[in-house]
Amino acid sequence: QVQLVESGGGLAQAGGSLRLSCAASGIIFSINTMGWYRQAPEKQRELVAVFTKGGSTNYADSVKGRFTISRDNAKNTVYLQMNSLKPEDTAVYYCNVCTIYSNYWGQGTQVTVSS
Repeated sequence: QVQLVESGGGLAQAGGSLRLSCAASGIIFSINTMGWYRQAPEKQRELVAVFTKGGSTNYADSVKGRFTISRDNAKNTVYLQMNSLKPEDTAVYYCNVCTIYSNYWGQGTQVTVSS
């Protein structure tokens, strides 16, 4: 059974930084994308940053230049370094693994940025 466990959320001031981690366990085959999404109150869940099947990265325009996605394959962990945080980055951040068979989500971690 695949499990994704996020950590690293919390409260930050505008201009500050946070680092999210997502540890994946279980056997995962045929990954299409792996990365991070977020959902702010009363808004739809949106892509933040993902690794594609070919290993390239996609970022939301709103986070380009501020957020960096990385991974440690040996630890089956993906990270999201968030710098220059803005109040509009406040959301629940979800780790996601999308395979050709299924779509897996973590439980989410709250990120709150104060102005």
